[in-house]
Amino acid sequence: MSDRALRPALVAAVKPGSIAAELGFEPGDALVAINGDRPRDLIDYRFLCADEYLTLEVLGKDGQTYILEIEKEIDEDLGLEFTTALFDGLMQCNNRCPFCFIDQQPPGKRESLYIKDDDYRLSFLYGSYITLTNLLPSEWQRIARLRLSPLYISVHATVPSIRQRLLKNPRAGEILQQIRWFQEQRLQLHAQVVVCPGINDGECLEQTLRDLAQFYDPDWPTVLSVAVVPVGLTRFRPAEDELTPVTPDHAQAVIQRVQALQQQFERQWQTPFAWLADEWFLMAGWPLPPAAHYQDYPQLSNGVGTIRLFLEEFDLHAPQLPQRLPQPRHLSWVVGNTVEQAFEPLVARLNQIENLRLDLYALASDYWGQRLSVTGLLTGHDLIYHLQGKPLGDRLLLPSLMLKHDAAVFLDDVPLATVEEALGVPIQVVSGGAAGIIAACTCP
Repeated sequence: MSDRALRPALVAAVKPGSIAAELGFEPGDALVAINGDRPRDLIDYRFLCADEYLTLEVLGKDGQTYILEIEKEIDEDLGLEFTTALFDGLMQCNNRCPFCFIDQQPPGKRESLYIKDDDYRLSFLYGSYITLTNLLPSEWQRIARLRLSPLYISVHATVPSIRQRLLKNPRAGEILQQIRWFQEQRLQLHAQVVVCPGINDGECLEQTLRDLAQFYDPDWPTVLSVAVVPVGLTRFRPAEDELTPVTPDHAQAVIQRVQALQQQFERQWQTPFAWLADEWFLMAGWPLPPAAHYQDYPQLSNGVGTIRLFLEEFDLHAPQLPQRLPQPRHLSWVVGNTVEQAFEPLVARLNQIENLRLDLYALASDYWGQRLSVTGLLTGHDLIYHLQGKPLGDRLLLPSLMLKHDAAVFLDDVPLATVEEALGVPIQVVSGGAAGIIAACTCP
């Protein structure tokens, strides 16, 4: 990436009382250089700021350039937040995976829904999964030089021909050599396998997990963990793709195969190493593993243990639930129908509180054309389609993960206010897991 491609880092917010606030930084200012070096991204920014003496080149929102000299404690934060973590632009994905959710959406929605990133910097900073297929030699060198670890890698299959088939990229077959490079550099990674029935399941899945397990050493594991995730398909996927949805029978077969390997790994290393996403158990209609199985929950971002963690949190707070509410309250709670069976006991326990009525609406997504749906994919269309005319009570409780992180908009671009008006009931967006639901049900 040439210097000409670098853009100044635009300030979005300034932490009150920070060094930056004392210097007079304001949102709209832009950081150009630190000690003469122009940061490419948030990684460079943090690295360059880890010094006692800094000279900052700043482009003010007034269009003037300022030079600021700072003396501070080593590693003391300046207190700046930026509009993006990547000052030189996003590295786009060059694969054509048929199961990619970006390609399974209808046209005409907000632009951010169609961005396909494969950027190792976002992997390091935020835990997003990448394929390693688009890295230039200079980027590999940077990963090693800055010790960017762990990264999060989408493996899917270690058999070269099958990974090439899944990613539609001839370079995809190099994955084992690439992981070996991480091992040589003493860098670590987490891996994921999205299982597509008839392609990378069965013996291929078993070989993939065994191949990855070769990079696990209790003293210094290169591959720290693997998440096994079911493919998610929508009715908008390309008509020519070769994918088929996961069935309950297929889910049961995958669970049995992976659990057999988990038992071997646990005997050898005292860890399952390969972890099954909660969706497998929910789709199979089988109970979730106990909390102890998940150890330190290394794959929460892949939905491994999220439901168990929610249930454990509820059980922790249940003894403090009130016996009655001062006034009658009728609420409704929306979730994806994959979690219906797991959440029914929670709803039954809450309904033991006198004066509280909580109705659970576990929905499949008509918008995506799914028979089984996770909560985070439910859209504004789905809420209106399923709930219009239903007795929703005094308020409708919606998990915050259904909405854009920085705006009250669903995945289908329908605003929250539109849904609220269509359903004729106030909507309360709930965050904070089980504690948030309990508070929404019991607090004034």
